[in-house]
Amino acid sequence: METIFSKIIRGEIPAYKIAEDDRFLAFLDVNPLQKGHTLVIPKEPIDYIFDLEDQLLGDMQIFAKKVAHAIKKATGCTRVGVAVIGLEVPHAHVHLIPINQMNDMNFAQPKKQFTAEEMAEIASNIQKNL
Repeated sequence: METIFSKIIRGEIPAYKIAEDDRFLAFLDVNPLQKGHTLVIPKEPIDYIFDLEDQLLGDMQIFAKKVAHAIKKATGCTRVGVAVIGLEVPHAHVHLIPINQMNDMNFAQPKKQFTAEEMAEIASNIQKNL
């Protein structure tokens, strides 16, 4: 299934990439709830996260864990929250969101806006902590 994530994986749409290997990609959410809000996706275009093969799902969580530790170090947040909603883009993905309080992960709140320079700096700071 062709999605915006497929285009990001192929490099057809720019993204603020955090980490990548042959099976997974982590990049900043362009409509973040918090500074450092990152998406982790499998490169395989599977819509529903619980349709991923067990090994791929487990490996994706391990990949996400490494990214989450880097986000926590880079942002100084109390925790990195994890959310799987799966309705926004029909491609399995996990939200990693720096949080200091419960409301920091409220998807109903207005999204934050950052300049391209700020996004690049956020991505760079997270990468430095991988």
